[in-house]
Amino acid sequence: MRILFLGDLVGRSGRDAATAALPGLRERLALDCVVVNAENASHGFGLAPDMARALLAAGADAITLGNHAWDRREIIPYIEQEPRLLRPINYPPGTPGRGAQVVELRDGRRVLVINAMGRLFMEPLDDPFRAVQGALAAHRMGAGGTIAASVLDFHAEASSEKLAMAHSFDGKLSLVIGTHTHVPTADHQVLPGGTAFMSDAGMCGDYDSVIGMDKGNASLRFWKKVPGERLAPAEGEATICGLFVETEDASGLATRVAPLRMGGRLSQAMPD
Repeated sequence: MRILFLGDLVGRSGRDAATAALPGLRERLALDCVVVNAENASHGFGLAPDMARALLAAGADAITLGNHAWDRREIIPYIEQEPRLLRPINYPPGTPGRGAQVVELRDGRRVLVINAMGRLFMEPLDDPFRAVQGALAAHRMGAGGTIAASVLDFHAEASSEKLAMAHSFDGKLSLVIGTHTHVPTADHQVLPGGTAFMSDAGMCGDYDSVIGMDKGNASLRFWKKVPGERLAPAEGEATICGLFVETEDASGLATRVAPLRMGGRLSQAMPD
């Protein structure tokens, strides 16, 4: 199976670039599954239902969120109705939506997608490690199993927590991919047990910015330490950032991993 994960979509620049590119990327890379983090798609804060529908129509098989999940309140009734839209699984019981979902692909195969959020330097949520363990308990991956592959979007600040998550579930997940920092890391690898990993996928957005936000107001906050105008996304050309993973059918584990960076300011990288 060929899987593509796209990092945090930031503002109009990021979401328009990703939506426009998805159909072509699906064809060019012969993709079977596409997962997109879109928690910053709406003006940098949250996701609106019409934006989610556009991403799904463009070719996303699942959409994940993070700490900005509820910034657009109209997403709350929508997330209850759309099983392909996930929020972190370790939100407290009773939170709208779901944190794990088995998604059926176009060819009939099934992929377990999990969204979890870290706790270091983040909101004090329930334990993400035990939550992921619980989501995996009902499934067996690979030939003859309940799922063909599995993807965990771990939305976290600390690279140490992301690495700990990946090593904890090495050999049990096809991919553990970090999101949230909006900066693509260079540590993409297949771990010894067969799980693909990258500390952060980066963002789909304008990199002439401060992690996707207009650099003027964002920089001023560090100079004066006084809240100023509400941060707004940078609107220049976006770089689409993500990770490509190829898995084997027998086990569902990764055999190949490669970064994707397309357009904008960053060095370009396209999987063969």
